[in-house]
Amino acid sequence: MTEPDDAVWIAAAGGTRVEGSLATAVTYQERIEQPTLPGTEPLTVVHSAPPETPVEAPVETLSAPPTTALPTTVPPTTVPPTTVPPAVEPVAPPATQARRPIDNSVAGSASPALRAMRGRDPEPQPITSHGPATVLAMCNQKGGVGKTTSTINLGAALAGYGRRVLLVDLDPQGALSAGLGIAAHELDHTIYNLMLEPSTQLTDVLVPTGIEGVELIPANIDLSAGEVQLINEVGREHTLSRALRPLLHAYDYILIDCQPSLGLLTINALTCAQGVIIPLAAEWFSLRGVHLLVDTIEKVQARINPDLSVAGVLVTMYDGRTVHSREVVGMLDQRFGDTVYDTIITRTVKFPETTVAGEPITSYAPSHPAAQAYRALAREVIAR
Repeated sequence: MTEPDDAVWIAAAGGTRVEGSLATAVTYQERIEQPTLPGTEPLTVVHSAPPETPVEAPVETLSAPPTTALPTTVPPTTVPPTTVPPAVEPVAPPATQARRPIDNSVAGSASPALRAMRGRDPEPQPITSHGPATVLAMCNQKGGVGKTTSTINLGAALAGYGRRVLLVDLDPQGALSAGLGIAAHELDHTIYNLMLEPSTQLTDVLVPTGIEGVELIPANIDLSAGEVQLINEVGREHTLSRALRPLLHAYDYILIDCQPSLGLLTINALTCAQGVIIPLAAEWFSLRGVHLLVDTIEKVQARINPDLSVAGVLVTMYDGRTVHSREVVGMLDQRFGDTVYDTIITRTVKFPETTVAGEPITSYAPSHPAAQAYRALAREVIAR
């Protein structure tokens, strides 16, 4: 603030001259005698009011004498025009710049038209005979990624194209059996008996599912004891393979629903399978343990089953409205390339409903987009 402004401010505030102040501006005075203490001078209170006419207000400056009087009329204060700085374009952080752009139309490529354009969605040819079966293990050590749901619905979709399918429940929780409406805890013979009791016949464990062309070997909590018993078995990794070998000629596909771990039961499934389907939910936690699963698959391939390979990576629980889901699909595409299935299973409330109903979504809601997606996945599995 300039000196003329100080003088005007003091005059407007009705101030009096104080020793050491910058200016004195008095317009009129009204002296009011106040009671005084003995030996003191009377106190004079000065009131100020805005003058009717400008009054000369001498100003003392802080600079060296002599002092100069400022003009009575205060020049108008000019405010410099406000300059707006030019807009600066924000610079994205390096991590954002390096992120691979995701094309949502490609990430959610469950469209049959898009796969047909790529020549990767052929219509399955009818077959006149069955067998030998292609054994596929649905495997992921993380739970809640859609292994059981995909096993049920993929099996039903394959049967819809004239293939005979056997579903094998290799999880002691028996989720696959429960998802098909079968009370496995009430059964006397399950996959546990077939693997560890030589006297058990195949006819004792095969259970109809109510889906034409699909049969089931169920499991219940007894299988949890089977993993402990297998430790002392000779050639324990081949136990499931020996049990299923007589059934290979009767089916086109055998789908094994593995438990969410990389224990001995899962090793048995990988030993007798030709391919592994890895269901992965479109979220970050599903990606964290994939390298452990791939490492286990490579060890089984190198030491036990040279015919084993990753048949495909299946993206489940996809939500195209979120950037996170699209980023996960992009990372999977970078890591696995063409191994990732074109079909992507989106998140829907219909899947819990089918579990309660005890049937696949292909029969529960045949026209639902999720049912169409599993039919498209069946076509991909047959084509590969």
